[in-house]
Amino acid sequence: MQLTLVVPELIWPEPDDRESLDALPCPGLNTLIARSRCSHRPPQSLEATLCDSFGLGEHAPYAAFRVLGEDAAPTAADACWLCADPVHLRLHQERLILADGGSLGIHSAEAQAIVDELNRQFPDRGTFHAAAVDRWYLQLPAGTELGRFDVLPLSAVAGRSVGRQLPATPETRWLRQMLNEAQMILHQHPANARREDDGRSTINSLWLWGAGKLPTGGAGEFAGLWSDQPLARGLGRAAAIPVQGVPENAAALLARSPPGSRQILLLDALQSPVQYEDSEAYRATLLDLEARWFAPLQKALAGGRMQRLRLVATTAYGALAWDSNRQAQWQLWRRPQPLAATAQALARGER
Repeated sequence: MQLTLVVPELIWPEPDDRESLDALPCPGLNTLIARSRCSHRPPQSLEATLCDSFGLGEHAPYAAFRVLGEDAAPTAADACWLCADPVHLRLHQERLILADGGSLGIHSAEAQAIVDELNRQFPDRGTFHAAAVDRWYLQLPAGTELGRFDVLPLSAVAGRSVGRQLPATPETRWLRQMLNEAQMILHQHPANARREDDGRSTINSLWLWGAGKLPTGGAGEFAGLWSDQPLARGLGRAAAIPVQGVPENAAALLARSPPGSRQILLLDALQSPVQYEDSEAYRATLLDLEARWFAPLQKALAGGRMQRLRLVATTAYGALAWDSNRQAQWQLWRRPQPLAATAQALARGER
């Protein structure tokens, strides 16, 4: 088997943060990294990295692929889709900081009530859908053209400061106006009044991103995809390959993958701890991934149960990929380094 393992935010973004990086016992991960060939590209989002893996170029229609990956998705193959995700924007030292819906503890009744109100207020602008409490969509008519829709994916702005929310182009003028009106509706909505009374952050804006129509056809080099993330699942479904949820551990993956096949697995549990600077959660999650995934996969590669392993990581240091095979894992003179040393080397531009 050959495996592409995608792990966003694998390495803590502050190389001199000794408290977060020191004394992390990750011999499996460190050995994989030490005995692999590393390639480096400028930083990019997880969404762009996933689309790269399926041979898609810039400005892929993330929303359309993500809709396809939802368990209970609206179906309209010819529609133009937007992710219209609920967020909270707060002003901090003259900067707007964004909290994504996953961090807001949104109740399903709140999500549905707000989406219903948006549909009542904008009946001629499209249809809002809540596929999950923190994943909302705007379905636009089939002929809609938004031009070059250059908006960062939500994963690239969650927990960070944001500038403009939409492109300042003639094609999106109506959309910018609608967003301004939607923010006023959100401000006045009873669900937000209750959230404020309860001391919870309000849903005071939408992050509109990933515009486009689902392309026809599609192919991929993989025989199977393993992920619980809708965008990744949508990419797999568009490529007509088997899509399954993330198994319990590496042993389960190896047992369920056909010999000789090429598989892709997404493990995204580190993303939120890094976005929201939760070093304690990062350390605990990394050690769990080490026990269930990195160490067993390194042993499987060295022992010949796998032919190749490509470890892909979107990080503050760049879009990184480590490629290895059985022979490389037996190059004992390439000694593993602590993860802190790897972070510092990457920060210096070394690989």
